[in-house]
Amino acid sequence: MANPLDDPLYYLHNFRRVLLWLAQRNADLLDPDEQLFIQQFDRLPQASQALLVRMVMRKGVHFRAGKLNYLEIGCPHAAAGPLMELGWVDDQYLLAFEELFAVLQKGEILAAFKPWIDQPKGKKTDWLEGLSAQFMDSRSFATWCPELADRLFSLTVMELCDRLRLMFFGNLHQDWSEFVLADLGIYTYEKVEFCAESRGLRHRDDVQGYLFLHHCQQAFDAGEPLEDVLAGVATLDTDNPWLEKRRAKLLFQIGQYCERTAELAVAERIYRNCTYPGARSRLIRVLERQEDYAQAMALANTAQQAPESAAEQQHLLRVIPRLRRKLGEPALPKVKPRPVTRLDLALTPPEPLMSVEYCVQAHLSEPDGPVHYVENGLINSLFGLLCWDVIFAPLPGSFFHPFQRGPADLHSADFHQRRAPLFAACFEQLQDERYKTTLRQRYRDKWGIQSPFVFWNLLSEELLEQALACLPAEHLRYWFERLLLDIRANRAGMPDLIQFWPAQKTYRMIEVKGPGDRLQDNQLRWLEFCGEYQMPVTVCYVRWAQSA
Repeated sequence: MANPLDDPLYYLHNFRRVLLWLAQRNADLLDPDEQLFIQQFDRLPQASQALLVRMVMRKGVHFRAGKLNYLEIGCPHAAAGPLMELGWVDDQYLLAFEELFAVLQKGEILAAFKPWIDQPKGKKTDWLEGLSAQFMDSRSFATWCPELADRLFSLTVMELCDRLRLMFFGNLHQDWSEFVLADLGIYTYEKVEFCAESRGLRHRDDVQGYLFLHHCQQAFDAGEPLEDVLAGVATLDTDNPWLEKRRAKLLFQIGQYCERTAELAVAERIYRNCTYPGARSRLIRVLERQEDYAQAMALANTAQQAPESAAEQQHLLRVIPRLRRKLGEPALPKVKPRPVTRLDLALTPPEPLMSVEYCVQAHLSEPDGPVHYVENGLINSLFGLLCWDVIFAPLPGSFFHPFQRGPADLHSADFHQRRAPLFAACFEQLQDERYKTTLRQRYRDKWGIQSPFVFWNLLSEELLEQALACLPAEHLRYWFERLLLDIRANRAGMPDLIQFWPAQKTYRMIEVKGPGDRLQDNQLRWLEFCGEYQMPVTVCYVRWAQSA
């Protein structure tokens, strides 16, 4: 098969592919400027198209003509002519000094501004602050540097192209490199049939809403006044549940920041109106820190009646006894945690860069009882393989472009509910030997395809066969059902190691704790779960033996 990257215009073909996709599937989302852009781009000479796409796919918006040397494009000045006629590229753009500084090399800055530089032997970055204070106007590149025999092309349509990228991917964190990585075979994606309703952004207001929240996030990250950011976030009016989740996540991040900076009144106000998972627990913490124990207790009692997750339930078991003490109420009977098998090891200090988990793995491994360092990878991978067709089912709103490693609603509260009959059919295979056939077949058929659950770098055929021989189907079902209760929280925290005894068809999981380390909350929840269903799990505490 021919390598797509052997074609020097591969990037242009990919860009055209996006424009065609948008015109066919998202035409109703495009505003007049975007529609005109697509029409005019199609009429450009190929060299001009290629030059524009090269700039769009590079970092920044200012490009020296001398650095735009591509054999398939030829003369960049000639290729830029039609782009400048359309106003998409400008060679007279007025640059602030900081922008000029970014496109000049150290020697060029020194040659042009040496009289204003105190330490000529310093680093380039050392000069910026002093020079910026002395040159506060904006000028064209040719006016700033008349002695340089070069032109600067400034891209004026980057924001428009970012909007096109948003409408294709449904987000702004994926970029044009996705095509290259897929063409190189570094990433392979499952092919999903897209139904007409499968779009992350359903109408133009959704596009504007996403961009608005993105700007709010940028303002928060840049340290702009919190009240201004919060006021802006509150103005978003949308009926898109996906955008509401993005808004809730941003508010939750701002609330956590306010906790760290002791702006507790602001944090309280944010959490009271935040629907992001965990906001109620954070509100209880904030009320407690403000010594409003009565309100904190009332909210904790309400939460206890219907905890939103195992993590919240765990938090309530800690906070309620503390609040009762502070309110002078009688203590509740203590609930003892389920006992967990403990193993204490004194090991030789490891070689540099060797983790404590690998030390324990090497110490406990036996010819008839191999130990694997799997952490969260094994159980997630087995779930991902068994339920592959369910995870990649083409439900409306789940898949809307060819570069998704999983459904867009993976962490939605109704992810399982929307697919309940499909998951039930998968789990029925665990009642007999069918699931083993399915797992082996999926391992062969889907090898290397991106998945939100399968760890291909971990899951060898040997590990798969040992797991199928030693892990009871009943335990697999319990683990998989727990994953579906809260995918975001429960896909992590599983024990580090697993030991198999294939001859006896048994296993044990081992959570490793090095000197001074302690069990984290999500690990404690998994240990409690395993204990509830009598799954063999051990916590191994390691200390380093003193040498003679």
